Amino acid sequence: MRWFGVGRSSLEDPAAAGREAVEGSLESSDPRLLLVFASSRYELEPLLAAINARSGGAPLIGCTTAGEIASSGPGDAGVVVTAIGGDGFDAHVAAAPRASTRLREAGVEAAACIDNLNGAAHRALLILSDGLAGDQQEIVRGAYSVVGAGVPLVGGCAGDDMRMERTYQLCGNEVLSDAVVAAGISSESPLGIGVRHGWSRVGEPMLITRSSNNRVFEIDGEPALDLYLERLHVPEPARSDPGEFTRFAATHPLGLASRRGEHHVRYIGEADFDERALVCIAEVPQGALTWLMEGDAESVLEATDAARDAAFDALGGNRPLGVVAFDCIARRGVLGEDGIAREIERIAADGEATPVAGFYTYGEIARTHGVSGFHNQTLVLLAVS
Repeated sequence: MRWFGVGRSSLEDPAAAGREAVEGSLESSDPRLLLVFASSRYELEPLLAAINARSGGAPLIGCTTAGEIASSGPGDAGVVVTAIGGDGFDAHVAAAPRASTRLREAGVEAAACIDNLNGAAHRALLILSDGLAGDQQEIVRGAYSVVGAGVPLVGGCAGDDMRMERTYQLCGNEVLSDAVVAAGISSESPLGIGVRHGWSRVGEPMLITRSSNNRVFEIDGEPALDLYLERLHVPEPARSDPGEFTRFAATHPLGLASRRGEHHVRYIGEADFDERALVCIAEVPQGALTWLMEGDAESVLEATDAARDAAFDALGGNRPLGVVAFDCIARRGVLGEDGIAREIERIAADGEATPVAGFYTYGEIARTHGVSGFHNQTLVLLAVS
């Protein structure tokens, strides 16, 4: 029998919290993979040691969060442990340190764990990266160069409870920072991935005429900030106050076109009022086709339903044992506390009690076709059958 268990704890003591969470996740004695999502408030070494002691050293990866997700609902300042086990499921893990100075190479190193899997028909590579390390798309490119088009990528970027200072990654019994950790997964039953964001276009397409990394200086030859303010009729307070601008931008991201016509979302984290630039949370390539986008709580929840349906449909009629969710912290801000509770209920198939675990991220990873695979303000779901 295959199984998927979720445990959580909000105890103050890290070792006690680790023990409580892992106990809740172990539905049998043969875990093949543990996923650990923990607040950065914890001292991670004793928390991780307690989890490994109880699990018997099963393969494990994890990271710190901007909030945790479990079947019982959303939370903060806690730890969630997911355990997957049983016949027909295999997992191997790897870590790549010092990621920020060699992002693509780190993706290559972490993805190498896929080579150790058995020959089961269904595979995926689950990636957890340092959300502050730099251009996450380079990590995706490195991983893709190893696994190719036949193995989907899924995962998220670690957080640090919104302090934006330092995130941590976990692999086996190691606590790392500035790292990429990955789990290669193989399964005799299908794995399903759903990816949706809930944002829609505003106006006509435009061209990024000058950008550098995550900073957009010009759109259609105009100062990017000025164009953004005018075309979206941004309220007066947000035109000069950094906090007001960021709150407005949370529901008005940039959309980027991919080669397949999809929309990849780029979260606008701040405005540079001196250089009249937009500062995004990830790279925006010069020459890219872009749109202004907008959304609200209703459209975000509709995207939740669509992501869930896509992940479940990919299971080929098999019953979902559980779902791992990578949910952008910006979506949480749009939905509010009541909304994120409803979102988790909807991920669990409108209350049919499918176990759910995951975390609020600083960026999401999902590649089911093509080489592109880094997202912002998006929900990514991995369904296990």
